[in-house]
Amino acid sequence: MADTEAPVAPTEPAGPSPYEEKAPYYGKRIELFEKYFEREGAKVEEAKSKNEPIKVVMPDGAIKEGIKFVTSPWDIAMGIHKKLAQGSLLAHVDGQDWDMRRPLEGDCSLKLFGFDDPEGKELYWHSSAHVLGEALELEYGADLTIGPAIEEGFYYDCYLGERTLSASETDGIQKRMEAIIKEKQPFQRIVVSRAEALEMFQENKFKVELISNLPEDATISCYRCGPMVDLCRGPHLPDTAWIKTVSVNQCSRAHWRADVTKDPLVRVYAVTFPDKKLMAEYKLRIEEAKKRDHRLIGLNQELFFFHTLSPGSCFFLPQGAKIYNKMMEFIREKYWEYEYDEVITPNVYNFDLWKTSGHAAHYKENMFSFDVEKAEFGLKPMNCPGHCVMFGNRKRSFRELPMRLADFGVLHRNEFSGALHGLTRVRRFQQDDAHIFCRQDQMEKELAAFVKMLDEVYEVFGLTYEMKLSTRPEGYLGELETWNKAEAALEAALNGTGKEWKLNPGDGAFYGPKIDITVFDALKRRFQCATVQLDFQLPIRFNLSYVSEANEPERPIIIHRAILGSVERMFAILTEHFAGKWPFWLSPRQVMIVPVSEQSRDYAHEVRSVLRKEGFYCEVDDTDRKMQKKVREAQLEQWNYILVVGEGEKTNRTVNIRTRDNVVHGEHKLEEGLLDTLLEERRTKSLTCLFGVEKSAAAAAEKA
Repeated sequence: MADTEAPVAPTEPAGPSPYEEKAPYYGKRIELFEKYFEREGAKVEEAKSKNEPIKVVMPDGAIKEGIKFVTSPWDIAMGIHKKLAQGSLLAHVDGQDWDMRRPLEGDCSLKLFGFDDPEGKELYWHSSAHVLGEALELEYGADLTIGPAIEEGFYYDCYLGERTLSASETDGIQKRMEAIIKEKQPFQRIVVSRAEALEMFQENKFKVELISNLPEDATISCYRCGPMVDLCRGPHLPDTAWIKTVSVNQCSRAHWRADVTKDPLVRVYAVTFPDKKLMAEYKLRIEEAKKRDHRLIGLNQELFFFHTLSPGSCFFLPQGAKIYNKMMEFIREKYWEYEYDEVITPNVYNFDLWKTSGHAAHYKENMFSFDVEKAEFGLKPMNCPGHCVMFGNRKRSFRELPMRLADFGVLHRNEFSGALHGLTRVRRFQQDDAHIFCRQDQMEKELAAFVKMLDEVYEVFGLTYEMKLSTRPEGYLGELETWNKAEAALEAALNGTGKEWKLNPGDGAFYGPKIDITVFDALKRRFQCATVQLDFQLPIRFNLSYVSEANEPERPIIIHRAILGSVERMFAILTEHFAGKWPFWLSPRQVMIVPVSEQSRDYAHEVRSVLRKEGFYCEVDDTDRKMQKKVREAQLEQWNYILVVGEGEKTNRTVNIRTRDNVVHGEHKLEEGLLDTLLEERRTKSLTCLFGVEKSAAAAAEKA
């Protein structure tokens, strides 16, 4: 009998793809966009017909002629030089962001920006984010949320339901973006009402939420490239072909509004550049950054680790604690030099304190709170309220000011778990936090001293930095005269440094102006660490006063200041800045002593004892391995100096010195040669080896 096979079930037709499911919504969105774009065009054509001349004032004072609603920044740039137009990405029209191809609407001032300018980069990467958003819609039928430019590149957050994206899918997204770029899709702009915007994005609940939070009479701009339309203030590139090279780098998880209780999102990171050379340089820099990742170095050098039992709170191992403590010891030296008084304040406070300071109303979600005997308490996220309590503990005299209170107290902030990132974003940390209570006439001197101290600290670490003065915002509190004096004091302090600084108008806090300080590491990456902030409001909230020379009560001004900022964050920055090759004074592994044989082992331990008495971190490798193997192992472990000792060194009471970079400095006397140089290298906090410096100087003098 012939074998029989079970009948094969008919194949079910494949269901529509996610994009096909969303296609009717996307189509309706384009239909509405074209309707409103036609309306915009009619307005422009009507204005064009009037042929009204306008004058455009350039930064150098030159005046260019144009026609209202006809002449664009691009036209003005082309009239000056073709290369200027080709290199200009963004216009400022009377200080307002403006598309290069958008017609001017009247007499105005005009300033142009290219990719080398921060403003130009931001526009370039924000336009690129729209291309990424289009790719995500076409590939996955994504619901787009937000897609900002970031420090280097951009990302787009999108909702894909239960689906996530992996690293293997970045190639597909990149190819889709490259296809969009080749199509030279123009960026088109429209302006709509709140009701029109809600109709256009009605099937995207995230956009609906953003629009619904705007005022009823809000005027909203939208941009289109290809089949994608997005809410956006703009401006943008003329078209997608201005993007010359793209790299989709990473997919990760996120949450709507950065809230883990809200919808899960997929975040896709990418970067673009106007030429391939810049992309090649970027990729080299990223590869180097991966090697320098503080999390990797921390693991390899056994400096610290994290554990799920206490997320966002670091376990510093012995070697890591040595670095951490050295950093704080350095700041304590500076506190002594600049006459700060270190204080110790509680970690836990009744919430009445936070109600007085204003943190209960504006910062509670970032705090750890709990009940104690039916009263609400919280772990402190910052030190300033406690220092206000300390200042107000008794009557103060003008003779006590300035009062400089420094505090290394442990702080806790309830960061979302998804935001935690190594040592750069943690829940438990310490700061080199200090508050200066002073009179108005003392502000300038105190600020100048702080900026000088900041410069000295960053110079020791080999960090460069830039400073910006952020001035009075629109919603400022306090007297205008006080603000003017404070801003003048900050400006005088900045001018006194002899360094360049920039003005950041209107970006101060509502309670006082500030200097924003950005540091750059060895890879030229930017980090916000130090801060100096004037505060007129906290003294009012805590009703602080001192008795003036006229025997009248006066309000002090508080200067909030930090140089390292979070010690944990600075630890991460320095780890990557030095690539794990710690300078001698900061290193947890300073000297490894390698005996050549059993006969020199006792002498090796004697050398260790001499060095330990001076406070140096040193060990002896008295394993039975070959000397060359011990030296190589010590170099890989980043010991600054390897001292080889044998019978000759024992007899002469010397050591043979080489560095972790395998530079051999030869034989030196233990006390006069080795110890003196190590003490000097530590005392001066030198970033480089001091052995051989005298010989180099002598050789240079001889040549001269």
